[in-house]
Amino acid sequence: MAHNPAYNPAHPRLAFVDLETTGATAVTDRITEVGIVEVDEEGVRHWSSLVNPHRSIPEFIEGLTGISNAMVANAPGFDELAVEIHKRLEGRIFLAHNARFDHGFLKNEFKRVGIDFRPTVLCTVKLSRKLYPEFVKHNLDTLAERHQLQVTERHRALGDAQLIWQFWETIHATLPHAVINAAVKELTARPNLPSNLDAAMVDDLPSTHGVYLFYGEGALPLYVGKANNLRRRVLSHFSGDHHSAKELELSQQIRRIEWVETAGELGALLKEAMLIKQMSPSHNRQLRRSDAACLWRLDAQSQLTLVKTDEMQAADEAELFGPFATHRKATTALTALATAHQLCRVLLGLEKVAAGKPCFASQVAQCKGACCARESLASHTARLRMALETSRMKPWPYAGPIGIREEAALHVIDNWSYLGTATCEAEARQLTEQGQPRFDRDVYQLLHKKLSAMPDRILPLY
Repeated sequence: MAHNPAYNPAHPRLAFVDLETTGATAVTDRITEVGIVEVDEEGVRHWSSLVNPHRSIPEFIEGLTGISNAMVANAPGFDELAVEIHKRLEGRIFLAHNARFDHGFLKNEFKRVGIDFRPTVLCTVKLSRKLYPEFVKHNLDTLAERHQLQVTERHRALGDAQLIWQFWETIHATLPHAVINAAVKELTARPNLPSNLDAAMVDDLPSTHGVYLFYGEGALPLYVGKANNLRRRVLSHFSGDHHSAKELELSQQIRRIEWVETAGELGALLKEAMLIKQMSPSHNRQLRRSDAACLWRLDAQSQLTLVKTDEMQAADEAELFGPFATHRKATTALTALATAHQLCRVLLGLEKVAAGKPCFASQVAQCKGACCARESLASHTARLRMALETSRMKPWPYAGPIGIREEAALHVIDNWSYLGTATCEAEARQLTEQGQPRFDRDVYQLLHKKLSAMPDRILPLY
């Protein structure tokens, strides 16, 4: 036990923690070494142990840490060390560099042995950024050089934990305690959660791509959203609820949260659109199922008609423009084009007049007179086609269903319809056997400009 010159009464019990692991994924990789520096009113204690991960350590990791498979072969497993480690960390602020990494691994290891681990976490990367905003880099090597910390065993658990402890000592020797305490308070503050929401649900949120669902008292969700970082996105709803009446109303109704992790952003977008259509959450204004989605259809006889997307036929040779969310939006868009391009509203079906009579717009020089033979029908149709060009519907560019690769996932799409996500080609082919896919306006808008940019990710399933 050593004397503690940087003891801070505002933070009397601390644990500086570092781990070595078999990889970077807390759910599948395992811990190979734990290092802890305990700091409290009694002094400073240093503890470490190798951990048998019960799996092979990759050659790259072995080269980085120096921890070999032979070194951990006779070490205790985490289950044998769990009680000891938990006792050393319990009731202390958990400090680590890139703390979500170390905290995530320990949380998963404790969960496997039935221990609930929910410490107050302080990331020393964030603390350094907060205290020294003038610097760009805040990794551990940079901190060691900047603050002249004594490096013993870099990339070994106790050596790196001791570096973090030295950083804590350094800031207390050079900065006012009030400044440090204010930064720590801000970085460890619990999120302002809805009163009826269990904080444990938020603690479990991962920092991955995915979709989250807010539930109230009922069985159907109030709101479905997508995120590139589930934890950050969900907390953003609550941090700003006092600025938005809609967010405040939603937060007051929330009782529980569910989420689905996805392989990436595309998977999150597709899953979000699918769940909103299936569940029609009351607080989602966009992407909700609508049987009113429609297209403008220009046939070989230059007749323009409005058709529902559900009525589309794959073999239809007419030109299609859209899609639009509702009949009203389609009509509004066409009316705007008629005004901008001096098109005849009668021929477009937007107005009715007696046979042979000119439309009102032609009488005020806002129509070039196709309704009364001053302009040929062919010329009017050509101008109409040009005006609609930016809304031209792109046909499904494949002979059948495809899989879009994203990490280890395959998103199955057919005729602009999302059929689901598979983990292998065989599972993807099973998804294509669900019957005739229905055109999905939201999937079309999401993908029609992107498919051509991802040829190496496309797997034909036909």
